[in-house]
This record gives sequence, C-alpha cells and structure tokens, in this order.
Amino acid sequence: MPVSTPGIVVAGLCKRYGRTVALDGMSFTVRPGVVTGFVGPNGAGKSTTMRVILGLDAVEEGTALIGGKPYRSLRHPMTHVGSLLDAAALHPGRSGRGHLLWLAHSQGLAVRRVDQVIEQVGLAPAARRKAGGYSLGMRQRLGIAAALLGDPPVVMLDEPFNGMDPDGIIWMRGFLRSLATEGRAVLVSSHLMSEVQDTADRLVVVGGGRAVADAAVADLIAAASGNRVTLRTTAGTDTIRALTRAGATVVATGRDTVTFAGLPADRIVRLLGESAVPFSEVSAHRATLEEVYLELTRDAVEFRAATPTEAAR
Repeated sequence: MPVSTPGIVVAGLCKRYGRTVALDGMSFTVRPGVVTGFVGPNGAGKSTTMRVILGLDAVEEGTALIGGKPYRSLRHPMTHVGSLLDAAALHPGRSGRGHLLWLAHSQGLAVRRVDQVIEQVGLAPAARRKAGGYSLGMRQRLGIAAALLGDPPVVMLDEPFNGMDPDGIIWMRGFLRSLATEGRAVLVSSHLMSEVQDTADRLVVVGGGRAVADAAVADLIAAASGNRVTLRTTAGTDTIRALTRAGATVVATGRDTVTFAGLPADRIVRLLGESAVPFSEVSAHRATLEEVYLELTRDAVEFRAATPTEAAR
C-alpha cells in the first residue's frame, strides 16, 4: 500500500444549485490510521462533498485534496483512493469477477489482485454469478472489493452498512477497523449511529452544508454526557421532589429511572438517604452517539415529524 499523508483535506468548499446552497464552507480532514464517520441529515451536503472529493462535481470555492492532490490530477486514481458511492453502479449482465476484471484492466492492475479482493470481502462463492442477481449486501461487498483493487491509502464508503444482514454488519465493523489499522485513511458515511459509534474513531457531523463538529467520538460522547446521573427508583415523584429542592435539574425520566444534572452522584446518594427515598442504582449517565447527533443537527434537519403530543393538539 503506498504511503500518503494526509489522507483527505477538505477546505472551504462552497457550492450552489441555483438558489439552493449545497456546501457552505465545508472543511474537515480525514487522517491515516483513523476511521472517520461522516454523518448528517438528508440534504446536509454529505453526498455532494464526497462527489467533489472524487472530482465528480465542481465547486465555486474551496479545495478537496487526496494525499495533497486534487483527484483529477491523480494518475491511476484507484491506487490513491478507493470509493463506493452507489452499490447499484454495475453491469447486471457481468459476473462479480467480470465486473472487477473490467475495472482492473482500466487501471492497469494485475488479474491476481481481483481474486485477492474477492477473497478479502468474502464474495468468492458468488464471484462467477451475474451481479444483477446479487442482494444489496452482496453488491455492497462487490463495491468494497472494487474500492480496494488498487490497494489505496484512502478509502471512502457511502452507507456501506445498507443491506447488510447481522453477520455482514459484524464483518463490516471489523473490516473497517482493519483498514485503519493498516494505516489507511477511512471515510464512512452512514445514517446508522450505532454502527458509527462501534466503528469510528472520529466523527464529522455536517449540517447546512458545513461541518458543525469534527472531533473524536469519545470526546463528543463525554461532552454530551456532562455531569448527568441516572437513578433507578420506584419512588420517582419523591426522588424528583427531593433532588430538585437541592438544586438538581431533571433531564429525562423513564420507567423506574430518572436522570438528573447539576449534582454529583455522591451527594445524590446522601440526599436520598437523608430523605428516606428508596433507590436501587445510581450511575453516571453515558450519552449515546445518537443523542450527540440529534443535539448537533437540531437546527439542520429539513423535515421533522411532529411528536405524538404535538400531533394530538
């Protein structure tokens, strides 16, 4: 695998489609050895950004560089960056292996590399079947095999978990991590926050055509978790009364649980003991990546359904 540092640098991308602003100063970096999640609501600019990186769309301002160079200047680009934007982009009459052979020939790559990537993505049993009969999960594997043909230092995948069964999802998590372990810069777009949380080291959250957050996943979750404490109790009303009197704020309630902010766990335990309020568990609240995402993109969602309470009014 050729060495390339940094992986992807996106700086100040601006693009309009008529009066619609698609990109509004999009900037972020994808580093070698790191899986970077790329998330945001529909229309936030993710697909446009990936197309710009690959030289498929032009911008009015800004640059997108792969290994320090624009895509259009790369000789044999598949040896620099491998990408999967659309798993359906294949000739249905060709076999999976035939599809990869055609791509390899176009890039001057050896035939043996085709068989290597077929094995790598677990597609060997179906390699000689017509790709038009593949399931979505199999097409995803074929697209990933195509992305790896040139053994590139940079890999970009758009929604690779789509169509994967549970075994495929588990495989994908480990596979993406292995790519980063090999030193590749990996950019993964996904709507599945649980999979991003289990896979990505870093997260770029986009909204309104720009990056609204670019940080380590662990740091984002820690910041969102704050000093909240979750309490398990069968006396929710008494618990809320006792702790709000002491200055705590109720953040969320659930069946037999209440989450508070504003007081440390040891003081909560002491207050409840003094008030003779029963409880069975006190734990520091750990936010999910979904909570982080919803908070960061709150103002960037184009369509939002009414809550059940709002709908009933």
